[in-house]
Amino acid sequence: MRNLKKRRRMQVIVLAAVSLMLATALIGYGMRDGINFFRAPSQILAEPPAPNEVFRIGGLVEEGTLERGQGEVIRFSVTDGGASVPVTFSGVLPDLFAENQGMVGTGHYVNGVFEATEILAKHDETYMPKEVVDALKEQGVYQDPNDS
Repeated sequence: MRNLKKRRRMQVIVLAAVSLMLATALIGYGMRDGINFFRAPSQILAEPPAPNEVFRIGGLVEEGTLERGQGEVIRFSVTDGGASVPVTFSGVLPDLFAENQGMVGTGHYVNGVFEATEILAKHDETYMPKEVVDALKEQGVYQDPNDS
């Protein structure tokens, strides 16, 4: 009887371990296309990614490089202060997109040019959602950044 309980306990432990490994493998397999690594322009030029690899690039829009071409194609360069990468994008840019402003783009690096499929403009450091401001005001901890 004692030996049977020990065997059952081991079976349950082994089954739980196998189930956990299987669940982890399935989650990793399901997320393989949804994971986009972030790279700075210096990292891209040091180790260029494969043309089929989707990743995110981030930095400042370099001053004097923003060109609106024929149709919807927009060209500009992104810099991190150490290197600059040319970017092309077809579509509508966010309202906050401008030269010398932060941006994050998703896409591919092909023949020395980052072909963006999505562009996000970064908010400034004082931005805070209205809901967060309201919650902080209720707690009495909110300080307006304009009241210096």
